[in-house]
Amino acid sequence: MNDVAGGSSEIGRLVVGCEDRPGIISAVSKFLYDQGANIVDFDQHSSGAPEGKFFLRLEFELQQLAARKNEFSTSFSKSVAQEYEMQWALTLLEDKPRVAIFVSKFDHALMELLWLVTRNVLPIDVAMVISNHEDLRNQVETLGFRFEHIPVEPAKKAIAEETAIELLRGQTDLVVLARYMQILSEEFVNQFPNRIINIHHSFLPAFAGADPYRQAYDKGVKLIGATSHYVTAELDQGPIIEQDVVRVSHRLSVEELKQLGNEVERKVLSRAVRWHVENRVIVDGNKTVVFTK
Repeated sequence: MNDVAGGSSEIGRLVVGCEDRPGIISAVSKFLYDQGANIVDFDQHSSGAPEGKFFLRLEFELQQLAARKNEFSTSFSKSVAQEYEMQWALTLLEDKPRVAIFVSKFDHALMELLWLVTRNVLPIDVAMVISNHEDLRNQVETLGFRFEHIPVEPAKKAIAEETAIELLRGQTDLVVLARYMQILSEEFVNQFPNRIINIHHSFLPAFAGADPYRQAYDKGVKLIGATSHYVTAELDQGPIIEQDVVRVSHRLSVEELKQLGNEVERKVLSRAVRWHVENRVIVDGNKTVVFTK
């Protein structure tokens, strides 16, 4: 992150998506210049005019931005966004999104996220950790985070989801599934469009479904990986945010593959969450544009 005079309270992030056409960068830059803003970070991607799409993420410094945010947004909408029919969002660097983390019994992805939060590396506010088991309560509460147990019985799954939705209502901006071993219903997913991030313990689309490391072992693969993606109603088919792999050999057992896989999962999920909360991910249909550092 750029260090600039004025402090983090004066840094804004502007994310834009629209049909590509000439003049977009000029219009945005001129607006910021007229507002007295200084651009400190800039990323853009175009799939090519005239029928392509344009995506933009920038950070800018502007004095008293927090106090001027509503006025700034209204002016940008009228002066720029409406003309170019933009989908756009403005956030402040100092804002910490509220995140609910769902987990079952595997703790590696969860503890990675909580560790990064306690070290002020991951800029989120953990609203709560929700689990269908009690196993991780002590680990979570020892670190000072809220733990909620919502058991999930096959015949009462809808009731469990309703309970979770009530807990989350007005309390969270993002849901993270840190190896939550339950399939969410379409009704639940629709409550948080493009705001549920999952970690899948394989390199999608390969080895989908149960026990991917056994599948990988049986196939004698030379690479294993993990995929973090947004959750949609179609299982494991949401827009992919991040993926990574590690090289393996025939000498490794299933358990050793799992250990390596856990390491990859932790890294992939934490990167995906960080990029999301830093407004580096723009969803384009079933794909993403990710402006990494």
